[in-house]
Amino acid sequence: MNVDQHENFPIASVLLPKALRAPVGIIYQVVRTAADIADEGDWSAAERHARLADFRAGLDALAQRRAAPVHALLFGKLAGVVAQYKLPLEPFYELLDGCAQDIDTYRYEDRAALVDYCRRSAHPVGHLMLHLIGAATPRNLADADAICTASQLISFWLDVAADWKRQRVYLPQADLRRFGVTEAQIANGVADDAWRALMAHEVAFVRDMLVRGAPLGLRVPGRLGFELCGAVHAGLRFLERIERADYDVFRERPVLNAFDWCVVAARTVAMQLSRRVGVAARSIEGNA
Repeated sequence: MNVDQHENFPIASVLLPKALRAPVGIIYQVVRTAADIADEGDWSAAERHARLADFRAGLDALAQRRAAPVHALLFGKLAGVVAQYKLPLEPFYELLDGCAQDIDTYRYEDRAALVDYCRRSAHPVGHLMLHLIGAATPRNLADADAICTASQLISFWLDVAADWKRQRVYLPQADLRRFGVTEAQIANGVADDAWRALMAHEVAFVRDMLVRGAPLGLRVPGRLGFELCGAVHAGLRFLERIERADYDVFRERPVLNAFDWCVVAARTVAMQLSRRVGVAARSIEGNA
């Protein structure tokens, strides 16, 4: 689970309220460390699981209000954040479950299995952010889950080629079969009609999910709400870039340039001023 690649919620941004930057930074360090254990270096799968078990022991120690046996400084800082903001520890344990899953699972049979993985790898960060600001209502958590899952799926669609080099395929196997796309096509970077149909299907699903979660950005106050709206529109712009590339993510990974970020900013401001999402958001998302 590459945290840099799969940012699913605003992390340590200059738009964050100043008071939240330090606790968010500490949470990011915890997530980054666990993700590195799962995905970086030359350790074997057994070694990665052993190191994650040690990391879990650190969380257990925090829960029992004693010194962590590993990463003592990091867990000490986290203990302060957890106490100050009354954060639940369950999201951290779920993130560790997601890291452990990423060590062993390189394929997902269907969309339900992939979304279930996102529940462990993406949702916890959104939940922690909402707990930090005292806004972890059921409605907000549900919308955060939609934004976080959509953001992670977008990163998967952008990085199909890079993930293949790591022997991973995040496109659901059932969808590959449905549209007649083989893993040999992914290996060879073949963007034919079958591939485009598959990707159009996946992009449409993610777009609907992003728009469904977008109202959270209008309910969360202040700069964090503005950043959430921006995250939604950045995700939507990435989807547009995939479409404009005719779904060929093999030749060149779609990226956002300066003009794209201006478009994202304009749409974000329009959404904040109009206080409207859904159908209105689609008009904001036009074809600029």
